[in-house]
Amino acid sequence: MSDTTADASLLRACLRSSRPNFLILAPLCAGLAITAALADGYSFATVDALLVLLGALLSHAAVNLFNEHHDFHSDLDEMTERTPFSGGSGSLPERPEAAESVHAAALACLLGVVLIGVWFLWRAGPVVLLYGLLGLGLVLAYTAWLTRRPWLCLLAPGVGFGLLMVLGAHQALTGALTSTALAAALVPTLMVSALLLINQLPDIDADRRVGRDHLAIRLGPRRAARLVAVLLALAFGVVPVAWLAGALPGAAWLMWLILPALVWLVRGLWRLPPEVERGELAPLLPLMGLNVALLLASLALLNIGLLVAA
Repeated sequence: MSDTTADASLLRACLRSSRPNFLILAPLCAGLAITAALADGYSFATVDALLVLLGALLSHAAVNLFNEHHDFHSDLDEMTERTPFSGGSGSLPERPEAAESVHAAALACLLGVVLIGVWFLWRAGPVVLLYGLLGLGLVLAYTAWLTRRPWLCLLAPGVGFGLLMVLGAHQALTGALTSTALAAALVPTLMVSALLLINQLPDIDADRRVGRDHLAIRLGPRRAARLVAVLLALAFGVVPVAWLAGALPGAAWLMWLILPALVWLVRGLWRLPPEVERGELAPLLPLMGLNVALLLASLALLNIGLLVAA
C-alpha cells in the first residue's frame, strides 16, 4: 500500500470514528444559544456565531473519537452487536492500525475547542472558563469514568449538550444569562440524555462485561425504555411551562408540530414486548430511529421558533 493510500485509509477511519451522521446534533444545540440571543434582542458578530457552531461541532467529534478509541482498546467493539444507532462505527475493528490516528484526531478536535474557548475567554470574560472546564471534564471523563456511575452517566450527555453548550455559548455571545436561553437549554438536556439511554439498550450485555454500570443495565430494557419516554415527554412539556412563565415566545410552540411522532414513540417505548429483555432488538430498532429523527426535528423547530420571534 502506498503512503498516499495509507494516509487516505487513516483519514477515512478517523472520519468514520467521528460518527459524521450524528454531528448535526451539536450545531442544533449550539444554535439554540444563537436563536435565543436573537429572540432576546441581542446582536453579535457573525464570526462569533460561527465559532460557537464550530466549537460545538469539534467538541461532539472529540467525544465520539475518544469513545471509539476507548471502546476499541477495551475490546468492547468485539462484544457489541452493532446497530445504525449504537455500538460504534466499526472503523477501528476493521482498521486497527488507525487507532493512534483516531486518538490524535480526538486531541486535535479538543485543542480546537480550547482555542475557541480562549478566544471567548478574552472576548467575554472569565465566566466562560467555568463552562469550558466543565465541558472539557465531561469530554475526558465520560467514557472511562462516568459510564460506571448510573445517574451521572444518564445526566452527563444532556448536561453537556444542553446546559453547558447552550448556556455557555449564550454567555459567550451576549455576556448574559437569560430565561429564554435556560428554557431552550432544558429541551436538549432532557432529549439528549434520553437519546444516550435508549442507545445503550442494545449494548447492555457487552457494557456489563467491560465494567460499565449505567441505568440501562440497572433497570433492564423495558424499564429503561419507559424512563426514556418520561424524559421525552418532559422535554416537550418545557415549552408550555416556559411559555406560561414568559421564558419562551409563542413561536416556540412550533416544536409541538411533531407531537404525533412523540405520542407514537412514547407509546412504543412504554409497550415494548418482553422479548427485548432477552436481547431481541427487532422491536427496538424502529423506535431508536424515530427517536433520532424526533430529537433533530424538535431542535430544528425550536430554533426556527426562536428565530421567528427575533
